Amino acid sequence: MMNKIKTADAIIEGLENSGIKYIFGVPGEENLDVLEAIRKSKIIKFILTRHEQEAGFMAATIGRLTGIPGVALSTLGPGATNLVTAAAYAQLGGMPLLMLTGQKPIRESKQGAFQIIDVVDMMKPITKFSKQLVEGSFAFSYVREAIRLCTEERPGAVLLEIPEDIAAENIDYKPIPISEVRRPIAAETSINKIVELLVKAKRPLVVVGAGANRKRTSNMLTDLITKFNIPFVNTQMGKGVICESFTEFAGTAALSQGDYVHQSISKSDLIINVGHDIVEKPPFIMQGARTVVHINFAPAIINEIYYPQYEVVGDIANAISQLNAKLDLVKDKLDWDTRYHLESKRKLDESFAIALKGATTITPQVLVSELRNKIADDGIVTLDNGMYKIWFARHYCAKQENTLLLDNALATMGAGLPSAIAAKLVHPNRQVVAVVGDGGFMMNSQALATALALEQNLTVIILEDNSYQMIRWKQHNEGLADFGLTFNNPNFVDYAKSYGANAICVSKPKEFVEALEVLGQSSGVNVIVVKFDYSNSSESLKISNK
Repeated sequence: MMNKIKTADAIIEGLENSGIKYIFGVPGEENLDVLEAIRKSKIIKFILTRHEQEAGFMAATIGRLTGIPGVALSTLGPGATNLVTAAAYAQLGGMPLLMLTGQKPIRESKQGAFQIIDVVDMMKPITKFSKQLVEGSFAFSYVREAIRLCTEERPGAVLLEIPEDIAAENIDYKPIPISEVRRPIAAETSINKIVELLVKAKRPLVVVGAGANRKRTSNMLTDLITKFNIPFVNTQMGKGVICESFTEFAGTAALSQGDYVHQSISKSDLIINVGHDIVEKPPFIMQGARTVVHINFAPAIINEIYYPQYEVVGDIANAISQLNAKLDLVKDKLDWDTRYHLESKRKLDESFAIALKGATTITPQVLVSELRNKIADDGIVTLDNGMYKIWFARHYCAKQENTLLLDNALATMGAGLPSAIAAKLVHPNRQVVAVVGDGGFMMNSQALATALALEQNLTVIILEDNSYQMIRWKQHNEGLADFGLTFNNPNFVDYAKSYGANAICVSKPKEFVEALEVLGQSSGVNVIVVKFDYSNSSESLKISNK
């Protein structure tokens, strides 16, 4: 006779078998059987948050850093709707996220339509899979399929809705074993074509995108760049895939066009575009008489700004490994002029140094420079979305993959602090610093309570300028009146201390450096409130267009 198991226990066992270690969320009465199953788990830790969006951002970041889905738990109705932004964040950013939402009993309910909305249909446009579990015996297969879909290329968000009565019923025990999947590899003929193009090229350039931000791919690309001295640039979510202190580095595409990095792009005759993802605000690379090669797990999505002439489809790391081996055979035929990219990078660095010299307030240049000086190469900086993100993208020297976590896909506010908390869970022995604007911080400031409950050693830098500066900058550039984008803040030092965090406010570069040194050595959650000076930053960005 087959053993019986509760549906909720089957779901949690399925997650355990898939390597899940954390579930983040805010449970409701419809989740109580699932919550009990989590309590009994010896593998999965439940982390209670103060908001479902916070939980979703944390879970997505777990997926981003590990490749194993992060899991967010919510109740029905308002709990589920609070996960919408996190679902879009994971879906556009290519992060494996599994959402488990509760629902009223579906076989017999005495509460009418109380709190009920169609969560499954609501989530379909922003997930890869959105389904209600209507029969407990389907639990093992539904969990297995949801995880398969959210982790396979391209990764993203999935939703499984679990009605209260289905979670509580007893079902036959019949787990589905985990199957091992290997990605297909690129055809040798397509690799040979790239070699042929590189032999003919005079000014080749490698562009590294979000899809390449994996450790094995990073290793293969580093070999390619260092062996053959090919210049490279990256997108914002491709930062750190190849160490940016290499002399071959020509910059990050932090703006769409008109920046120094685009001088390298405009002078290239062949672009090897690795891990390109059209959700990122892209550099325009199709303009001019040049050949573009697309190397990715999937074929290119063609639109008016991206239509590569050649495509190499398959596992990226394997494709680059094949390319390395074949280029070795023709190394004496490679004759490239790489001076152009060095000149562009020199101009970029000079503009930064000029703006940094003699700074008496904490400007974007001071922030980026001093933080880079104080954090280890494997330290992780997480960013919220704001004007300062451009400065980090352009000038923060990322030396390892996934050490500068920013969102250039949904580009949502509110994710910076939750992402830092998740990063610290994955890498407890690394330095982790969250850099957040005052606007973005207030969208999920309650996450301070989660960090403190987890007893994390974490630094949070709040940039206070009392405005939504990114939009204000755009407003100014379009010649519009300054309107509707400024606000007042609470006393952030008192606010942070009320949670139990350490906190200090600084306004001068020297104070900022001292705060980084002191708080960086202190245990607990350490908050540095920075009186931030954007007054000349817009003009500094305009240098790039001259």
